[in-house]
Amino acid sequence: MVDAHHHVWDLSVRDQEWITGPELAPIRRTFTVDELAPELRAAGVDATVLVQTVTVAEETPDLLAVAERSELVAGVVGWTDLTRPDVGGTLEGLRELPGGRHLVGIRHQVQGEPDPEWLLRPDVRRGLAAVADAGLVYDLVVLPSQLPACVKAAAEHPELTFVLDHLGKPPIAAGELTPWRDDIRALAALPNTVCKLSGMVTEADWSGWTVDQLRPYADTVIDAFGPARVMFGSDWPVCTLAATYRQVIDTARELVGGPDPHIFGETARRVYLSRVGGRNSRT
Repeated sequence: MVDAHHHVWDLSVRDQEWITGPELAPIRRTFTVDELAPELRAAGVDATVLVQTVTVAEETPDLLAVAERSELVAGVVGWTDLTRPDVGGTLEGLRELPGGRHLVGIRHQVQGEPDPEWLLRPDVRRGLAAVADAGLVYDLVVLPSQLPACVKAAAEHPELTFVLDHLGKPPIAAGELTPWRDDIRALAALPNTVCKLSGMVTEADWSGWTVDQLRPYADTVIDAFGPARVMFGSDWPVCTLAATYRQVIDTARELVGGPDPHIFGETARRVYLSRVGGRNSRT
């Protein structure tokens, strides 16, 4: 079993500026792989993908070093400035660092960009091409209003695998499905796209969510992408604002209808972990 999406951070090393306000206070502390490890083992998870949280160049080398030391962290989705003309060289430099063989993808906090078509800027397009040339994948952390740009970007870069984080953050708490559902179907129609079954409990009502509330959103992505292009991610420790690690996994299994081998392992191994150690074919 693979957890394809979790985080760690050490506030004594680097601030997490997005953790503000009383609602997020429970996660305004340091979280380590050692703290997560017992949860992983109890749930039968034997490999994970560690994902960036801040747009700071120094974070990715730190995450790679975590992966190098850990028996559980197999892959890292890091960050680099896609708009820089030397992004290709930067990616090669990251691979030469301790733990660099664990670099499997790149992510940017597109959800924080005011331009809904940020992904379509010429400098970003050049950066996405460099990510593809490096044999890496690109994670999409976006708001529903940015999904149409994701569809265009994925269509323009068929050589690059795009992984949609957290179902594109649908308005679960509000119970709204459109236009999110239509945009998800449009993205899933492109063969170079994958979706993470992650982040649902924190898009719902944190204190009162139910499996039935989440089901229409999970069903939408599974029907649209198919299990072979869906992967489970816990989004730990952010998920702890609304659920325990075990609750997140048990809920995902209930939504899927059991321990589907694709969603809970094979998809992540193909999309991410096959890239550990270097380039692979772009599938």
